[in-house]
Amino acid sequence: MNSPQAAVPAIFAAPAVNVTPRPDGSILVENPMPLEPYARCIGQYLEHWARAAPDRDFLQERNPATGNWEGVTYAQALEKVYRIGTWLIKRGVRTDRPFCVLTDNSVEHALIMLACMHVGVPYASISPAYSLVSKDYAKLKNLIQRLDPDVIYVGGIERFRPALKALEGLHRATLVVAQSDPAPSGEGLAFGDLLKDIDAPAVQQAYDGITPDSVAKILFTSGSTGYPKGVINTQRMLCSSQQAKSQVWPFLNETPPVLLDWLPWNHTFGSNHNFNIILVHGGTFYLDSGKPVPGLFDATIANLRDVAPTLYMNVPRAFDMLLPVLRSDAQLRRQFFSQLKVIFYAAAALPQHLWDGLIELSRQELGHAIPMVTAWGSTETSPLATDCHFQADRSGVIGLPVPGVTLKLVPNSGKLEVRVKGPVITPGYYKQPEVTAKAFDQEGFYLIGDAVRFADPDKPEAGLMFDGRVSEDFKLTTATWVSVGTLRVKGIECLAPLAQDIVVTGHDRDSVGFLVFPNIAACRQVSGLDAQAPLEQVLAHPSVRQGVLDGLRALHAASSGSSTYADRALLLATAPSVDDGEITDKGYINQGAVVQARAALVESLYESQPGPDVIRL
Repeated sequence: MNSPQAAVPAIFAAPAVNVTPRPDGSILVENPMPLEPYARCIGQYLEHWARAAPDRDFLQERNPATGNWEGVTYAQALEKVYRIGTWLIKRGVRTDRPFCVLTDNSVEHALIMLACMHVGVPYASISPAYSLVSKDYAKLKNLIQRLDPDVIYVGGIERFRPALKALEGLHRATLVVAQSDPAPSGEGLAFGDLLKDIDAPAVQQAYDGITPDSVAKILFTSGSTGYPKGVINTQRMLCSSQQAKSQVWPFLNETPPVLLDWLPWNHTFGSNHNFNIILVHGGTFYLDSGKPVPGLFDATIANLRDVAPTLYMNVPRAFDMLLPVLRSDAQLRRQFFSQLKVIFYAAAALPQHLWDGLIELSRQELGHAIPMVTAWGSTETSPLATDCHFQADRSGVIGLPVPGVTLKLVPNSGKLEVRVKGPVITPGYYKQPEVTAKAFDQEGFYLIGDAVRFADPDKPEAGLMFDGRVSEDFKLTTATWVSVGTLRVKGIECLAPLAQDIVVTGHDRDSVGFLVFPNIAACRQVSGLDAQAPLEQVLAHPSVRQGVLDGLRALHAASSGSSTYADRALLLATAPSVDDGEITDKGYINQGAVVQARAALVESLYESQPGPDVIRL
């Protein structure tokens, strides 16, 4: 097998690592490249680019009325940030009462986020799904009560009205709504009201008072077990993370990057990683109104016809939807690859067939492979802990620790549990000191709960591979451990294209089973039924069931034992639930939450006389 170093593109720093075994059996893994000095606060980058490239487009979004791209340059963004900052200061918004945003990404949302961080008001973004998809608003109510915000911003009063009604009596915040959809008189302020005045000296004074330890953001975990935890994001976390990224991706400093992105800013991937890459390096951020779900992905395709990105960053589900379109549309394929330097996936493992397909298309279009890379971390690591800044041999390699980060690998149940330390790590959870205390070990390493392994034990510079969540793995009755993360990815591969995602079952059972969230479009195509046919009829069609059975057989044929294949599967006719914590905004399925919420279906998989819905080898 060729070493990945043979394929290292010049755009990246050469991969290197120090590995130090310790007497207690743990292993320290560090990047020998020291972390260089980083900015005091994220606002320094906006100040810099507003002077260095004032007329360069910074944030662009489509005007729904005209279809044109509109937005702000760096100079315009800074002026509006000063105006919003003036409003915050005059209003007396306090550092212990955050500015809370409930809505989707938009230019207004971005300006609010930047203004809060510029003057020291914590910005807290809450998943729009808690307002727009949830049935009981339980998580939204809990978070608003805990935050006690001074201001709440929503992008459209009418669609948020039921959620706002549910919050009545739970807060004392001023309501601000999008300028394009002002609230009725007396119900709140329009975004434009925040822009009326400017007091540059007052804003400058507040800005000068920001320190690396100032709270920049409060971002929430997915809340798959109980209510979401509020992760404190300091200025130090955000700036050190981006400095590390600049050192391992030096090409970002050569040409201003261009990104088309939909990933929500209430998550660290979209907010801290993607958005800040553009801000820090003076690039242009095009807000993608599409999402990787049927009906909305068409908007992403339309946007890609307009925008030639230099970076494309997305979740595996989006690449699953994009790949067939690129294969069938030569003009789009030419546009997509014309300026592209890197394809980046994160939030979940990328199935190998998608990895291979994207590399194949880039070779076909460009004559060489575009680097397919990823990174690893969490909301608590802001999010960059490792980065795969080289072309790995296969999907799943999460790279090496970035400068400034130390990993501690601790033997745990036959795996290497990974713990993280460095300036990118959160100081704790907002108003949850007891939870904070339990999140770190005695040496101050953050207990992230993941496991890793070396891609090549003889060549640690070949990177680490994600080896699942320690808490998700389980034993069969044979006492054999099931590696849930690994088996999930293999299962999706073998059941492609019928499986959109898979949940692995079998705790204290004799064998492994799959709960399968189907790729509905693929199932309809395989069934041959018309678009009006009920989903239950589609999933019960013999051709679909045979396809799943063939996938189980393929997985079995490639397996090495009972813990590495499933002998039964059940196609799920209901989508994952936001209220039950089964899915995040990024479309990532939570294994534990699904198993808990669908316990009756798990039981049905293992009945001695399973029902007709269960597909068995």
